[in-house]
Amino acid sequence: MQIQTAIRVLVVLFTHFLWMGPSHSADSAMDKEAAKQEEVYKSRGENVPAGYVVDRSLLAYVAGLPAGFDRSLAALGPKDRWLDIGAGEGKAILDYYTPRYDAMHPQRRGPKGRAVAISIEDRRTARWHETARSLEANQITYWSGRRLREYSPEELGRFQLVTDLTGGFSYTRTLALFMERVLGALELDGVFYTLLLDVLPEGAAGPSAYPDSLLLTEIQRPDGASVRVCSWLKSISCVEVTCEPDTKSKRPVELYRVRKTCNAVSVPHLELVEYGAGTPPLRRFQLGRPSWEIDQ
Repeated sequence: MQIQTAIRVLVVLFTHFLWMGPSHSADSAMDKEAAKQEEVYKSRGENVPAGYVVDRSLLAYVAGLPAGFDRSLAALGPKDRWLDIGAGEGKAILDYYTPRYDAMHPQRRGPKGRAVAISIEDRRTARWHETARSLEANQITYWSGRRLREYSPEELGRFQLVTDLTGGFSYTRTLALFMERVLGALELDGVFYTLLLDVLPEGAAGPSAYPDSLLLTEIQRPDGASVRVCSWLKSISCVEVTCEPDTKSKRPVELYRVRKTCNAVSVPHLELVEYGAGTPPLRRFQLGRPSWEIDQ
């Protein structure tokens, strides 16, 4: 009996040893790609790679995000808050506080909502500082140097509106945790607007529908079966999800509107299994164990 036990232990140890090499090799490769990605975030001037845009206007948000974003923003009142993730220079937020925005939205009246910009790197311009001085204290806030997951719920507070135009949702290596943080920061009935470039839309027949495109974000089950990002989002509890392809784009782009319907949010866990630096990066995820539940 002791001999059989010893043999089983040796088999387990030997199997573990066989898997250690490939596993560590994959981790090392992803670490190298992550280091390359950090250089993208730090880039300035002529060194900023193509596709890494930091000065998108509010009009670009209206054109790029799902239908309804413009109405959601215009509906914000003085007690409401807007969080913009991956805000870059914060140009979209600055445009919100201009007379031009008011002229384009004559239906809205009264003071506007407060806005928070989050960016890994500080890309504020003179225009940001000038606008901040012209507004009431804390009307606009800029946070940098940390990723969304590094802010506590107390620091973030709650928001009626969250946007991400090729920011963290497109770049994070911890997609499930990112969604937990976003949904944890949303008020009940609050809405998250975002999109993904080069992703297989829900209604597409398969990758063959886009033979000239490299899909950048993919999810698989442990058995290798593909899971659409839209389906994964819809599997999150306490959300109402709308997915739509961007018909204006020749590349596969999908737009997402996620409304929080209750507080007992549970996000299915995703494990990163492949990563390649880029603008946005290549990411392959695998469905894993259920994530913990947010109840706040």
